[in-house]
Amino acid sequence: MPRLLATSALALCLLAAAPAVHAQTAPLAAPGYVLPDTETWELKSADGYPYQIFVSKPDGPAPEGGWPVLLVLDGNAMFAGFAETRRMHEYMKADPGKTIIVGVGYKTDKAYDIRRIRDFTGGPPPPPWDVSLAKAPYGGWDPFLDFLTGPLRSELDRRYTINRDRQALFGHSLGGLFAIHTMFTRPSAFHALIAASPSLFWHDQEMQQEERAFAAGLQSGKTIRVARLMVVWGEREETILERWDAEAFVRRMDPLSAHGLRARHEAYDDEVHITVPARAVTSTLRFAFAWP
Repeated sequence: MPRLLATSALALCLLAAAPAVHAQTAPLAAPGYVLPDTETWELKSADGYPYQIFVSKPDGPAPEGGWPVLLVLDGNAMFAGFAETRRMHEYMKADPGKTIIVGVGYKTDKAYDIRRIRDFTGGPPPPPWDVSLAKAPYGGWDPFLDFLTGPLRSELDRRYTINRDRQALFGHSLGGLFAIHTMFTRPSAFHALIAASPSLFWHDQEMQQEERAFAAGLQSGKTIRVARLMVVWGEREETILERWDAEAFVRRMDPLSAHGLRARHEAYDDEVHITVPARAVTSTLRFAFAWP
């Protein structure tokens, strides 16, 4: 941004009279770092919003059946960590490197954008956030899910040749809430779902209703195919409900293993809410793309 220089007439005169060798010039800005093996492009949703898509992909042609894909929500904040971890695994010829990482982000240079509240929720914020976020958009998680599984998936297939049966989704905080909503309402939309520090309290009653319907579908045999699920959280979550709710949630999910749900969970020692995603990167890649 332009610098505002407060100068006097005398200072200007002195500057003009000074020898050229004493003149100071601002150094040219150094170029920013670009992650290797990545690219970024824009894709509009049905309402015209231009999502920023970040992609990290392996060298060479796609394998038979296409590349597995991991969608990473809050791509502006999360993509780089996943992309570099994938690239290191590719260098070591390890399986987690043989996938495409897709960060779904926003038109901003900030780590987060207020539109995430619209995309990851089904209704207004609960107290006490209803005051500070009174003007935030909300309630768009189903159209956003339509975008992820429709236009985005088709565009990824057009550009890279993907395996539509090996699709995973990672979400943190409200993104974790969205991942669990996805499992409850569209259990076969993804092969694997990873919910990090999910904000289940955000829609307490709604999520309970969705959970009961999901459990009933599995127990009755009406739901035949369901994503595998991993839930992780930090032992030092600042909003303690995110820890308590995650612990209670995985206990409720365990009995559903008798009806086809494959789930695992982990509490990260010494991690707070914002550090959980960095800790989860490698375990997410392994969980999502381990055979089968």
